[in-house]
Amino acid sequence: MLVESMEDMRQIYENSPFNNFLGIKLEEFEEGSVVYSLKVTPVHLNVNQGVHGGVYFSILDSVMGATIRTVIKQPIVTVNVTINYFAPVKNGETMIARANVIQHGKSIMTAEGIIEDSNGQLLAKATGTFKRIRNR
Repeated sequence: MLVESMEDMRQIYENSPFNNFLGIKLEEFEEGSVVYSLKVTPVHLNVNQGVHGGVYFSILDSVMGATIRTVIKQPIVTVNVTINYFAPVKNGETMIARANVIQHGKSIMTAEGIIEDSNGQLLAKATGTFKRIRNR
């Protein structure tokens, strides 16, 4: 069983190629508490000039997975994510995502994640199921 230190995990998430590509910034990284932010730019927009739903998914999946990993200190993979979208985000605005673990089993964990704008307005909420990766 591979157990990771908090500093090793912080480095993994700060240097995530995918998160860096999207512009997702790690703001807080503590056991059971991870916060990401994303400053919206034109590359994040859909044809209606709002943030594409895939961007919402990506930041929610990332923050929920990272939060779980800070608790179990082992790699995980996403099994399922359900998202409710509540409000659009426009170019130039900042999205702030955070999550909490709501169920922690032996191999399956569940988290809830939210995205708010800089004024605290709820933009989206997700529930994600994740599975511990077993050493082979």
